[in-house]
Amino acid sequence: MTAHGLPVEPRTGHWPGVTAAALTATVTVMPGFTVGALAPAIEADLHVSRTSVGLTISAFYAATAVGSPIAKRVAARLPAPVVLAVAAVAACAVMITVARVDDLTAMTAALVAGGLSNGLVQPAAGRLIAARVPARRRSLAAGAVGAAMGAATLVPGLLVAVVVPACGWRPAMVIAGLTALIPVALAPLARVPPGPPQVRAGGSAPAGRTGAVLVLWASAAALSATGNNAVATYFVQLGAHSGLPVAVTGNLLSLSALLAIAVRLCAGALTDRAPRRNPAVITAMMLAGGLGLALIAMGTPVTFVLGAALAFSAGWGWTGLLLAATLRLVAHRAAENAGHTVQVGIYTGAAVAPSAFAALSSAFGFAGAAFVAATAALAGATAMTAGALLSRRPR
Repeated sequence: MTAHGLPVEPRTGHWPGVTAAALTATVTVMPGFTVGALAPAIEADLHVSRTSVGLTISAFYAATAVGSPIAKRVAARLPAPVVLAVAAVAACAVMITVARVDDLTAMTAALVAGGLSNGLVQPAAGRLIAARVPARRRSLAAGAVGAAMGAATLVPGLLVAVVVPACGWRPAMVIAGLTALIPVALAPLARVPPGPPQVRAGGSAPAGRTGAVLVLWASAAALSATGNNAVATYFVQLGAHSGLPVAVTGNLLSLSALLAIAVRLCAGALTDRAPRRNPAVITAMMLAGGLGLALIAMGTPVTFVLGAALAFSAGWGWTGLLLAATLRLVAHRAAENAGHTVQVGIYTGAAVAPSAFAALSSAFGFAGAAFVAATAALAGATAMTAGALLSRRPR
C-alpha cells in the first residue's frame, strides 16, 4: 500500500530486514578482505608472490562484477530471505574451503564461486529498501547496507591482531567462515511484499538520460573503489611499510572499519533531510578519500594513521549514499537496477585494485602505487559530478 506516492512502512518495521541485509552484505564480501589481510602469511605458506595473491583476490571481485547481471535476475525472482541465506552460506563454504587449500588454483576457484554468490546481495537489498523503507529513511537504510564494505574489514583486522600470531592463517580463515553463518538466522526478517514497489518518482531524471547517468555513477564508483579497495586489501603491508608493527596495524584496521561504519550511518541519517544533495556529498567524500590515499603514500606512521582515517571514513563512506541516490534516480524502474549499478561499479574497481596495486607496488613501491590510487579517486569524483549535472539538466 502507498500514501501520497510513498510506500507505507509495514507494521513489523523495516529495520530488522535492513539489518539482515546489511549483515549478509558484510559476510559475503569478507572472503576478499580476509585473504587480503592474511596475504603475508598465505604467501609464505604457499610460496607464492604478492602479485599472484593479488590476482586471486581480483578474481573474487571480478566474479561479482561480471556475474552481476545474472545475479540481478536471480535476486528479482527469488524471495529476498532465500537470496540472503544462500549468499551467507556460500560465503561460509568459500572461506572454510580456502582454509584447506594447498595451492593458489584451488583458492582462486573457491573465491570465484564466492564472488558470484556475493553478487546476489546488493540487488536484493535494493529491492528490500525500495519496498519497505520510507523515502525519508532511505539514505540511512542504504548507509547501513553500504557499511558492509567497512564492516567486512573488521573481522579480518581482529584475526590478524589476535588469531594469526598464535594459531596461523588457516584457523583464522575458519573462524571467519563460521562468522558468515550469523546472518542466516536473521534472513527471514528480510521479507519483501509481493508486487513491484511504488515509489515517488519526482526525483528521477528524464528516462532518456537515466542510462547515461547510471554509467557515469558506476564509473565513479569503480574509480574511487579501485584506490580504496587497494588500501583496504593491502592495509597490513602498507602499515608495515610506514613503520607500524603488524599487530598495531591489525588493530588500526579494525578501528578504521568501525569508523567507516559510523560515518556511513551518520551520513545516511543527515542526508535523509535533503536527499537531493546526495551526489554532492558523495563527490566531497570521494575527494576526501583521495586526500587520505595521498597521505598514506607519504609512508610515515603519522600520515598513515591520518590517511587511513580519511580513506576508510570518507573514502568508503559514500557507498550507501550512492545506493540511495540511484534508488531515487530509477524510481520508475525495477529497484534491483539501483543495487546492480552500485555493485557493478564498486566491484569492477575492486577487481582491478588488488592485482593492479600489487603490480604497481612491485614496480614503483608502495608510495607510487598509493599516489596512483589517489589519482583514481579524483577521477571518480569528476565522473560523479558529471553524472549529477546531467541528471539535473532540464528536459
